[in-house]
Amino acid sequence: MYLALFFKLKFYIMSTKITFFLRYALLLLICLVAGTGLRAQDKDTEISGEETLKMWLDTLEKIDQTIPYKTGKVDINEQIDLNIPKGYKFIPQQEARMIVSDLWGNPQDNSVLGMIVPADYKLSNLDGWAFVVTYEESGYVKDEDAEDIDYAAMLKDIQKDETAVNEERAKLGYESIHLIDWAASPYYDKERKILHWAKKLQFGDAGLTPEELTLNYDVRILGRKGILSLNAVGTMDQLDIINQHIPDVLGIAGFREGYAYSDFNPSVDKVAAYTVGGLVAGKLLAKSGLLVLLLKNIKLVIFAIVGAFALFRKKIAGLFGRKQQEPDYAAVPAVPGEFPQEDGQAGSEYAAFNDSIADGPTGTLPEEEVKS
Repeated sequence: MYLALFFKLKFYIMSTKITFFLRYALLLLICLVAGTGLRAQDKDTEISGEETLKMWLDTLEKIDQTIPYKTGKVDINEQIDLNIPKGYKFIPQQEARMIVSDLWGNPQDNSVLGMIVPADYKLSNLDGWAFVVTYEESGYVKDEDAEDIDYAAMLKDIQKDETAVNEERAKLGYESIHLIDWAASPYYDKERKILHWAKKLQFGDAGLTPEELTLNYDVRILGRKGILSLNAVGTMDQLDIINQHIPDVLGIAGFREGYAYSDFNPSVDKVAAYTVGGLVAGKLLAKSGLLVLLLKNIKLVIFAIVGAFALFRKKIAGLFGRKQQEPDYAAVPAVPGEFPQEDGQAGSEYAAFNDSIADGPTGTLPEEEVKS
């Protein structure tokens, strides 16, 4: 009976239209719950919320072990060089997109090239931080206005525009976003062509303590054809530690020869529709805001999953934990890798999914339009 129920649950997860990452996570989580139930066969045991959370974190640990972290020189595209030093590691594009989309709840973002994380980073560390690496080929950004920008006035202008921005966010199903202040005022390094700034943000309208506000640290490296973005998000109490890592991060990424800002050719190269000032103001509550929202919500996503799972964890554990009954032989595959057809799904599809589980989460995700 237990084996039959397990295969039914596994087949259901395989046939449901969710991403590979979530299929993998749910399957592991069900295995853990099943094991807990079997250990409690002769006991009147209920799985607590704490135990369920531990199961989910254990699942994230197992998924973390499948991520091919990289160090040293990393090739992400023909324009950009990354050199990951000691103390850091790099999450490749496919796995980074899975994390941004599946774990953080972000709409699929095809501009994500990877993530730079501390050497001790793990998915199960809910307080972990990361720099999301993206590239936008928007053209050459002119910087003549960089020294003349009044960022205090810009802050007030952006705050005035919040009502209209939040109305649009509400239509897309996102909570409101409020720019409380600069956590670090925008600064442009004209010699290195690097712009960086930090924002103190609040999501939603509930009152939050200063430590609970979201920190978004943006680094923009200007190139000949576009902008390399390094976007780090945490809470305000992580500002000091992220600040400590900024010099290292600025040395990790850069443009290759022929693609640097100084290689711009006005006769053939596209010029961006905005300058440095427009880059700060125009991007503030757009795409980067989505990344802020979703990274900030990683704990909420996990606890929501735990809460939802709690609604039926006792039932599943109870089913797996019942005393032995007459087995349901008809529902159990006769040969490993085979499974009775259900809802038009062939047994070979089950076998393919079974093989993919053994190989780890390497499947590609469907491309979707990013809403910003």
